[in-house]
Amino acid sequence: QARLVESGGGLVQAGGSLRLSCAGSGRSFNTYAMAWFRQAPGKEREFVAALTWSGDSTYYADSVKGRFTISRDNAKNTMYLQMNSLKPEDTAVYSCNADKDVPRAGWQTGYWGQGTQVTVSS
Repeated sequence: QARLVESGGGLVQAGGSLRLSCAGSGRSFNTYAMAWFRQAPGKEREFVAALTWSGDSTYYADSVKGRFTISRDNAKNTMYLQMNSLKPEDTAVYSCNADKDVPRAGWQTGYWGQGTQVTVSS
C-alpha cells in the first residue's frame, strides 16, 4: 500500500530552523510532483511549497518565500522542507502530498501523509 510519512516536526523558538522529511513507501513517487501544506488550528489548510518530479521547478507561498526551501531525493523516495527563520505564525500541522500534477492552493487529490506538528514559540 502506497503511503507518505512525515517526520522532523517539533518545538522550536522563533528564528530557529527545522527540516521536515516526507518519505514514500509502497511505490515510487519519482514521477510525481510533490508539495507541502499546513493547517493551523481553526484555519483552512494552506499551500506552502511544491516541486516537480525532477525538482527543477519549485513554487512557494509568499508567506514562506526566502525562508523555506523544498527539495527531493528521488533515490530515497523522499522530499524535504528546510524551514529557517521560523515565526510563531508558522505553527501548524505540516502534511505532504504527491500527485501527477503540481499541487497548488486548494488541492484535494493524490496521496497525503498524516502530518507532523511544528510549533514555534515566541
